[in-house]
Amino acid sequence: MMELNARTFEEAINRDELVVIDFYADWCGPCRFLSPVLEKLEKEYEGKVKFYKVNVDKSPELANYFGISSIPAVLMFKRGKVVNAFIGALPESAVRAEIEKALNA
Repeated sequence: MMELNARTFEEAINRDELVVIDFYADWCGPCRFLSPVLEKLEKEYEGKVKFYKVNVDKSPELANYFGISSIPAVLMFKRGKVVNAFIGALPESAVRAEIEKALNA
């Protein structure tokens, strides 16, 4: 998963395909649980969904802009607009269900 920052964020979210962005921090235990789940789903959804991550310690302006106060937080975008989101380290089946919901939004 490629890491985004304030400079690369706008271009990444303005796509026709679904974009999933994981807001995380290196020190966050639940983030370390969610990361491998997202990496697995990235392979599964290759060609349909783009996955990225944002380190909230390195890019706090992005976390602030989206009002993220708890991590991990996952936002899903289509054409620059948030179409779904969740907070916390969900199990793979729940993350897949959230992605499917966003794909059909």
